[in-house]
Amino acid sequence: MERLRSTTVLCVRGPKTVAMGGDGQVTLGSMIVKGGASKIRRLHNDRVLAGFAGGAADAFTLLDLFEGKLDRNQGQLERAAVELAREWRTNKMLRPLEAMLCVADKEKTLIVSGNGDVIEPEHGIAAIGSGSGYAAAAARALAEQDRNDPRRIVEQALRIAAEICIYTNSEICVEVLPKPKARTRRR
Repeated sequence: MERLRSTTVLCVRGPKTVAMGGDGQVTLGSMIVKGGASKIRRLHNDRVLAGFAGGAADAFTLLDLFEGKLDRNQGQLERAAVELAREWRTNKMLRPLEAMLCVADKEKTLIVSGNGDVIEPEHGIAAIGSGSGYAAAAARALAEQDRNDPRRIVEQALRIAAEICIYTNSEICVEVLPKPKARTRRR
């Protein structure tokens, strides 16, 4: 898949929360047409975060398909992502879609691509889009200092990416999910 020059989406897991953020820049060719778009969505009764990079129409199509698969699989993130990746790779109509998704729930973070990839990244950090390498590197460095505030890590790492990547701006939107509470055993 060709490198997407579109946006930057970053997801960071901490001990109590998972945060996903994205910049707001929308480009058409070499022109910025919008600076404050939201590329992070809450799905499945606000229990799943999804971020997208790539062509907007393509990404919205994939988000709709993914949300349908989440609903059919009772919110099972990994199963829905695998089904989406399989359909995306094998369906002639979907195959040319140029986008990527980063999805997360309280337990997992996954990157989904049209090549059939469903990847759970290491270190609790996932990034997609044109500035993904910059954002992921910054997030890893920041997380080594303080893993307790994923929202702050996402915000700072995306600001660093915005200073380097011309397809990323500093109009950042961040969504956060709390971790599930530990179950107590009844005796």
